[in-house]
Amino acid sequence: MNLEESIEIAVKGCGAELYDIVSLKENDSNIFRVYVTQPGGISLDKCAEISRMISPILDIEEPMQGKYNLEVSSPGIERKLKNPQHFKSSLGEKIKLKDFEKNTIKGELIAADDNEVKIKTEHGEEIVTYDEISSASTYFEW
Repeated sequence: MNLEESIEIAVKGCGAELYDIVSLKENDSNIFRVYVTQPGGISLDKCAEISRMISPILDIEEPMQGKYNLEVSSPGIERKLKNPQHFKSSLGEKIKLKDFEKNTIKGELIAADDNEVKIKTEHGEEIVTYDEISSASTYFEW
């Protein structure tokens, strides 16, 4: 079992779902960020509970070289979409994606399966396969 699988089991044990794991550097600090979701939203108390559950796992299988900070949070209202499950869980939301030719498509995500997504745009419906997508995220119109 790899580190991500161990973290996913711990997160599920707390009644939540693992959304993504990101390792990054901000202001000269290494950060190991774990994004989690839950129907109805994720609370600060739930994030703290999950952090306490996965901390011992990270003591055994260090995720990064040297000192780092563990952060557990919601992916937020505007979140990156990286895999088919992310798209499937975002049906009905507004998304923005870029293809490898730097074209941008914006609209409502109306369908997603293991191969492609369907987006309702102002020009009609567009179908895009995952291998055509260079980046994608949900967005919120304020």
